[in-house]
Formats: sequence, C-alpha cells, structure tokens
Amino acid sequence: MLPATLDEAVAALEATPAAVPVAGGTDLMAEVNSGLLRPAALVGLGRISEIRGWEYQDGHALLGAGLTHARMGRPDFAALIPALAAAARAAGPPQIRNAGTLGGNIVTASPTGDSLPVLAALEAALLVAGPGGERREVPVSHLLTGMEMLAPGEVVGYVRVPLLHARQIFLKATGRTGPGRALASVAVVLDPVRRGVRCAVGAVAPMPLRPVEAEDWVASLIDWDGRRALAPEVLTAFGDYVAMACIPDPPVPEDGGEPAVLPPAALHVRRTVATLARRGLGRALA
Repeated sequence: MLPATLDEAVAALEATPAAVPVAGGTDLMAEVNSGLLRPAALVGLGRISEIRGWEYQDGHALLGAGLTHARMGRPDFAALIPALAAAARAAGPPQIRNAGTLGGNIVTASPTGDSLPVLAALEAALLVAGPGGERREVPVSHLLTGMEMLAPGEVVGYVRVPLLHARQIFLKATGRTGPGRALASVAVVLDPVRRGVRCAVGAVAPMPLRPVEAEDWVASLIDWDGRRALAPEVLTAFGDYVAMACIPDPPVPEDGGEPAVLPPAALHVRRTVATLARRGLGRALA
C-alpha cells in the first residue's frame, strides 16, 4: 500500500491492523531480511510529500517525519538545528543517510539512533496523526521511555523542535559493532533564555539519558550575561558528573561483602561519555 497523505496512511493501517508502516526501511528491512520480523503487510510512507520538508511555526521548526538524514545534513538545515544536522551526517554510510528518515529513527527507537539524544536534549515533541483526522502531541522522551506509545492506526507525521538560537553540539564515538554505530553519543544544547544547559547521552541505555543534576550544576556556574567560558577543571568535572550519572558504580552490598566493580568494557564507555560531555560543553561555550 502506497498512500499519498497522512490520513490515507492512517486509513490503510486501520484497514489492516497487522500492517507495519515503512519509510526508509533501514532498520525494518534488516529485521525482515534476518527473519526477526514477518509483517503481514507494509504501508509505504515514501509518497507522502507533506512530511518530507519543514516549516517555521511559533518559535519552533516543524520537521516532517519523512526527512532523510541526507537532507538534514545539508547546510541550510544545519543553520536551523546544527546538532540534528551533525547527528544526521554521522548516521552511517551514504546509502543509509539517503534512505533513513527522522521518523523512522524515532519510531524504531534503536538505542544507537543518532538523532535521539539530540531530540531529547532539545525537548522535541511528536505530532501524531490518528483515525478520524485526530492529531495529538507527544513528547519524544515519552515515546522513547514507553510513557506513551503509538495507538493502532497512528502515524508520526511531524517533529516539533524549539529553535533556541544558541550553540548546540553533537558528538559520537563509534565502536566495533558496525559501520557508524555509536559506542556512545552526547548532545549538549545551551538555552540562554532559560539560562540552562541540556545534555542527553545516547547508546549507553535503551533510551537517551538526561543527567539533570549535572545540567543544573554546570548551568549555575555559567556567566550568562558575560563571557560564558568555563575553566578546564569545571568542564572535566561536568564530564565526570554526566558519566557517573549515566553509568553509575554498582551498589554496595548490604551484607558488607566485597563491593562489585564495573567491568572494563563499562569503564571504557564511562570514560568515553565523560570525554564527549566535556568536549561537547566546551565547544558549546566557545
């Protein structure tokens, strides 16, 4: 089925409840080809032109869920939302960036999805199309954490992203699990209006993690009315704070036995997160 509008896509999913919507198919088709998924039918979203662009709306950017990583990586989009453009450019080889979409990255919710920590740090929201012409807004973080899920027949149409007009950084470290796949990623966003720092860490948990206490601590040290640079030791402390919040030490045994220690692989990821967070904040404040 190849609907031409969001409402047609919703109707197709209503008519065939076991059908699965597909846009770029970079994750879905990999599961199909490996035998992990056998959908009864597919509803292709590639012909829905209304979700392949973006527009400005009340201090926000309204991004179509069909935007490809390749399109988001271009300079005009990078001027709009730099961190999301950086994440799109880091999403993998050209064939993945040309096919993969913003909406697919969100709905698939792979822990290593590059756009996810950026959207979490930006506190983006989804505009979801449903049966009967219904439209509802869902914070991206609610979908990723399972607080709210898509109902039968619903399709993500747009992503609403606040335009902060401030520095934002996305950094990623890759491992050996596949080309371009993140070992850890960090998004750091400055919010000068609210005098805040937002940080989200990806790939180390099933969903992006927000170290809110570390955000509040470092925001209190920034001179928002003057030169915003922080001393190197403060940046290092922030990185360590973020890393410990996201990858904490094992709990101390209640019976007084020997405390457990993190395995070397987890310690390596923790050090990687600390480095990314330190560098990300330093670049955002530069």
